[in-house]
Amino acid sequence: MLGGIGADAHSVGLTLLKHAINEAGHVVHFMGTQNNLDDFFSHAADADVVMISCMDGHLRHYLTEFPDLTLKYPDVDAIWYAGGNLDVGSSERIRGEARRLGFRRVFPTYVDIPTVLSVLAEDLLTRGPAVRGKPVASPWPTQPGAAPPDQRLTVADVQRQRTAVLESWPTGARARDLADNAAFLLRQPSFAHAHSPRPRAERPFLVQPRSGVALAAEQRTAFVALRRAGADVLSYQIDSLTRNNDYQRAADAIAESRENGASTLNGFPMVNHGVDVLRQLIAEVRTPLQTRHSTRDPRLLAEISCAGGVTGYEGGAITYNIPYFKDYSLAQSLRRWQYVDRLVGLYREKFGVVIDREFFGTLTAVLIPPSLAIVVNVIEAMLAASQGVGSVSLGYAEQGNRSQDIAAIRVLRELGQKYLANLGYPGVQVNIVFHQHMAAFPRERSRATQLIVASAATGRLSGASRLIVKTPVEATTIPSVSDNQEGLSLSRLGASEANSIEVDERTVREEATVLRAEVDQILESVLVAGGGSLTDGVVKAFALGYLDVPFSPSVYNRGEVLTARDVQGAVRYLNTGQLRFSADVIEFHRSRMSERRRTEEPPVRSNWQLVERDVLRIPSGHYRKWPLDA
Repeated sequence: MLGGIGADAHSVGLTLLKHAINEAGHVVHFMGTQNNLDDFFSHAADADVVMISCMDGHLRHYLTEFPDLTLKYPDVDAIWYAGGNLDVGSSERIRGEARRLGFRRVFPTYVDIPTVLSVLAEDLLTRGPAVRGKPVASPWPTQPGAAPPDQRLTVADVQRQRTAVLESWPTGARARDLADNAAFLLRQPSFAHAHSPRPRAERPFLVQPRSGVALAAEQRTAFVALRRAGADVLSYQIDSLTRNNDYQRAADAIAESRENGASTLNGFPMVNHGVDVLRQLIAEVRTPLQTRHSTRDPRLLAEISCAGGVTGYEGGAITYNIPYFKDYSLAQSLRRWQYVDRLVGLYREKFGVVIDREFFGTLTAVLIPPSLAIVVNVIEAMLAASQGVGSVSLGYAEQGNRSQDIAAIRVLRELGQKYLANLGYPGVQVNIVFHQHMAAFPRERSRATQLIVASAATGRLSGASRLIVKTPVEATTIPSVSDNQEGLSLSRLGASEANSIEVDERTVREEATVLRAEVDQILESVLVAGGGSLTDGVVKAFALGYLDVPFSPSVYNRGEVLTARDVQGAVRYLNTGQLRFSADVIEFHRSRMSERRRTEEPPVRSNWQLVERDVLRIPSGHYRKWPLDA
């Protein structure tokens, strides 16, 4: 039995491990992501081995019921494994705690697939012949549900939801007065304005680090240090418990962090801290601030974020659903994000406050074809603009072929502006965000450092508005403030070197031509599926596979699209699934992948082996230099 636990949605490694264990001759009951401990116990009676993946550092929180569940399920006689990123603190501490509970194998950090297969074979020598149990049935419905109407929500529509939203946790009450919130917001540095071109100056290239800890004082210290290190804008990552709207457990973790003198959360629990703490924080930092999260129900978080003076808010109905959640319908996420976007629109219309809305176009981050990222960004932008949002930031994750990445950023800006104008929103400000490589990072520090420098140069060359910074320790630990400071310094270095790099403009133009065709074809299929309704189109397109995100954990995503790299490292479609591409586009990708197969050494037997090789290529250091077409 194999699955992920907790709110985290890292599904790429689990998917590859599932296929590897199957190919080794074992029967795998695959649970997907976002299970609780009882889900594993309740299906484990026929299992020889139960493998639990935890990627958010909170395994200790998730295993509190383990002793009770061993008594509740006496028929479970499995060997227990735990692996991933198990603890935000000490690897040895969590290894000891898990073993005392009864786990035989504990991998607190990255472990490669051959090692897992080796210890699995060793452990199974002590077991009898495998018994094929009943397949684990999914308890989640996959009917897409009815999409909400496209119309802009009225003030009355918002008010009907708002009381329940604000009362869902005690700190919500402080966000009730929109006029008071707006008065405070107008005095704060504007996230949207930071992106605006200055007179007689080139477009800004903002550098933004990541951070997020449990206690407000520590978050303040981190912000001050990052600002001094050269961060142009700041953000906090929300912790995994808050992302799953588990505010009580977040409160317990805050108390534990105070008691231990160190953060036991992997982010900033902003809902628990509330409006006044947030206002004090931003008043002291005096830098444009953004909330980054992936919260299942984002409405209370948005209310407190805006009331607290934060002028940037990330997320959307697709980008904070399909890559992150297993059982969250698009119909429901569309309704919730309409509320968020209308709230932001009301601040602009009634009080003149422009709050930037960013979309996580990185999706699952691994081998994401640029055309899918662009389409999803454009859809999110149109949905937001229709609710009155005045500034949008469209996000893209570097894939590793510089020509393709530059083309993607240029086409993203071009088509974002074009489709918004065609929809009747030419005045919406469009910013472009370049995420440094978001998939697994090199484990060698020298390679990680080189990647960050080269990545920043690509971001600068692309014309992106903002760079989201990585650190040299991404593969080994949760970055500290000093790690983020180093990431900022390396990124500044890379951006400064961009002027000395010659861009292959011919290849960029060729890539851009392909991307425009793909984006237009996918978007047309979405609009046709919805009969002109964008919200209907989104729900139906995912159900039909006209939108399909590789490696998504969602049961509402068909998962037929498969991608890999061509010989130059550009991401291509290995299987286009049900995407409504023309024959020319399909042939283009078939040809590029055929070339890769002909030249691949050692040869591969299956598509999944090719994908696995590409996924592991960067963390294992099996490449000459970054970017891959350098």
